[in-house]
This record gives sequence, structure tokens and C-alpha cells, in this order.
Amino acid sequence: MHPAFLGGLPGVPPGPPAAPPTPLEGDHRIRDFRFQSGEVLPELRLHYLTLGSPHRGPDGRVDNAVLLLHGTTGTGQAYLAPAIAQELFGPGQLLDATRYYLILPDGIGRGGSSKPSDGLHARFPHYGYGDLVAAQHLLVTQGLGVDHLRLVLGTSMGGMQTWMWGERYPDLMDALMPIASLPAPISGRNLLFRRILAEAIRRDPGWQEGEYRQPPTAWLTVAPLFELMRDSPAHLQAEAPTRKAAEALYDRQLAGAQAYDANDYLYWWESSWDYDPEPDLGRIRAPLLAVNFADDAINPAELGILERCVARVPGGKAVVVPAGPGTVGHQTLGLAAVWKPWLEELLRPLP
Repeated sequence: MHPAFLGGLPGVPPGPPAAPPTPLEGDHRIRDFRFQSGEVLPELRLHYLTLGSPHRGPDGRVDNAVLLLHGTTGTGQAYLAPAIAQELFGPGQLLDATRYYLILPDGIGRGGSSKPSDGLHARFPHYGYGDLVAAQHLLVTQGLGVDHLRLVLGTSMGGMQTWMWGERYPDLMDALMPIASLPAPISGRNLLFRRILAEAIRRDPGWQEGEYRQPPTAWLTVAPLFELMRDSPAHLQAEAPTRKAAEALYDRQLAGAQAYDANDYLYWWESSWDYDPEPDLGRIRAPLLAVNFADDAINPAELGILERCVARVPGGKAVVVPAGPGTVGHQTLGLAAVWKPWLEELLRPLP
């Protein structure tokens, strides 16, 4: 049986705070990358950060590599935020960067990787999650020469891609930890808010089929919808307890959204078109521990999707963290102190 556990946080003392280690940056360039759509990019650039150094065991395989996959609006830099790096990467901590080789790629369409705003605009290939995973695999195996992963861990979109990694490359990793994700097609409320954001851009007169000279602005009025979806009601109420505070919060969110390129943003939300790991969950061989949050509106716990799906994963387990003062909806994925006890549980029995 593979029951989902709903309970309090295990009583594990927090690790000592540590400054994030200094990462190394690089770019892996893939010639003539063919997307699922049949489109070909003469050169696909995949930007990445690494911390630590690879180590090879007696069998000659790398035995300390960890792949960390970010969410839809993020980059590999997300894992360097103090709430993650200071909890996980310091000396003696679970993913001590002096012991592990940590790989933090920027997904296609984001950060320093190839993206529409580089110049192709709406002529950039219409990638899906499968294309992101295929490119990540080429980066890991060919670009960095890593033939084995100790762990694949991802949050949100990265969590969804973690399920896909387990299915596509079942013998490549020792363990899998998808966080704040569901191994089922995007639907319901999750699809609706993505479609609203995408349609707002497509229907913006300033978008001009993606060939705008000045950034379109009309679509920005709905951009705070994502902030609404990924926060918890309790946290939002604390942030905006009055009408004046709520209106000021909206204005701040609106201003923050202006940093996004409209084409890049549109591609982010439409790239989940190919996501459907549910039929192949039985292919996963590595131990898998999925962590979701009860107050996550993007992945509603009350639907029971996680419990149903994880039962099909050999060695799979699911945890739904109860809502409480320490959770902030979907954004709890950025608070490693909340979910690292289960990371320890996952890593502890590994040889």
C-alpha cells in the first residue's frame, strides 16, 4: 500500500544557519535541438549553476549528483534563496555542498537559457514540459558528464518534471522528491488560471502577435491572479487586512509583473500542454516521496489526486502538510524548513 500521510511535522531540530555557497555558472549548447512539435532550434542554450564537485564511486559512476528543478516563474537561482540554501546546503546539512554536486538548471524559456525574448519572439519553438526534461537530460549526461543522480528534487513545475524524470529515466536516480505538484494532467482551477493569463496576453492589442516593439501593458491587470493562486487565504489576509492594504498589495503585484516579458510569460503558462505522467507512473523505480501542502490552491488536497496517483508508484509515498502558521499555500515550496524532514526521511535509507 502507498497511503498518503496527513499529520504534523516530524520533530527534527533545525540545522544551523549557513551562508549560501558560491555557485559556478555555465551554458550547455545543444546543436539542432528538435522539439516535440517538430520545430528545430539550430542552437539551444541551457544555462545552469553548480555547487560542489562530482565524485565517482568504486563502480566509476557519479554518486553525489543532485538535480534541483525550479518552478514556472523561477530559475535555478530560486534554490539560492536563504530559506532554501541556508537550510540545506551548509556544512553538515542534508545537501551539504561540500559533499554533494548540486545542479541547478534554468529551464528552456527562462533565465539565461534560450527564450522567446532573445529575439525570436512568438516564432520561438512552442516547447512543452517534455522538451524541458529532454534538454535537462542532455545537460546532465552530455554537458556535465553525470551518469547517475543521487536525487532529483523539484518544486511546482520542477515537481511535475520530477515525476517525468522518474518515468523517462527510471534507472538514472536513487530517489525522487516532487514538491507542490500533482502527477496528473493540468485541469480544473489550475488550467483555468493559466488560460486566463495566456488569453489576457493574446487579446492585448499591444501584443501584436508577439512582435511588439513596446511591451504590452493591458494584460498586466490580470497578472496578480497568479499571486492570488499561489498564496494562502490566511497569509493574504495577514498581508492585506484592510481594503487600503489589499489595494496597495494589488498595486505592488501589478508593478512587479512589469518585469516579465509578455512572450516569455505566455510561453511559461502554455508549456504544460503535454503534461500527463499518470499513465506511466508504474515505470518509476526509484523511491519517491511527494510533498504537497493542504492550503495550496493550485494543487487542491481535497481532490485526492495525489493519493490516487502515488498508489501506482512502486515504493511511492505522499505527504500532505497541514495548513498552519508555517505554511503559505503553494509558496510553502520555498520554505525548506517545512519539508526538509521528509527529505531526510527519503535520503536516510539510501546506501
